[in-house]
Amino acid sequence: MANALVSIQILPKTPNGDNVIPYVDEAISVIEEAGIKYEVHPLETTMEGELPELFSVIEKMNEKMVQMGCSNVISQVKVLYKPSGASMDQLTEKYRG
Repeated sequence: MANALVSIQILPKTPNGDNVIPYVDEAISVIEEAGIKYEVHPLETTMEGELPELFSVIEKMNEKMVQMGCSNVISQVKVLYKPSGASMDQLTEKYRG
């Protein structure tokens, strides 16, 4: 079982004030390429996995934004680290119908 949940909201400073949505889509594609379990929510994306791997994905997301021409990126991150195991399903099962 994974030992961490990490939620990230990525706010890239886009070239020429471009719409951020295509950039956010590319950031999410970095998660997909990593093969990480994740869920997209309206204001953030939550990933489930091993903490070092999740931090590495965040680094790659930021690097991708710079490669796309962003001058800087703000990443707002929330971390649940639980060595005995952490899962999105466990935390939200009572809300699923």
